Amino acid sequence: MKKFLMITLLLICGMSFAAAQGKADIKFDQLEHDFGTFSEATPVQNTTFTFTNVGNAPLVINQVVASCGCVVSKYDKQPIMPGKKGSISVRYNGTGKFAGHFKKTITVFSNAKVEMTRLSIEGTMTEKK
Repeated sequence: MKKFLMITLLLICGMSFAAAQGKADIKFDQLEHDFGTFSEATPVQNTTFTFTNVGNAPLVINQVVASCGCVVSKYDKQPIMPGKKGSISVRYNGTGKFAGHFKKTITVFSNAKVEMTRLSIEGTMTEKK
């Protein structure tokens, strides 16, 4: 009976140790970007979110989804090795949108410990004079 309990305990410890190994982890330099105030005359605004793989396995960005069709993103499709940086470029296009304040989210899905991360952009577009 003691042997059975000891083997079971060792198996559980070994499996939990193995599960903790080899996981990617993502750390963004910033989660929010404020474009400030800009005119309808220049409705397209760009920013880049930079991140680092702080885990010990390759990081893969599976998908990046914006909350609105006015936001387009481009991201690294190749795996990001541990300790290396990657980026997500975001473009807001306010053409045809009403002037005023906006706040949009970009959801990043990856193989990191936390599989979903939300980024946000905001700003205020003023009327063209």
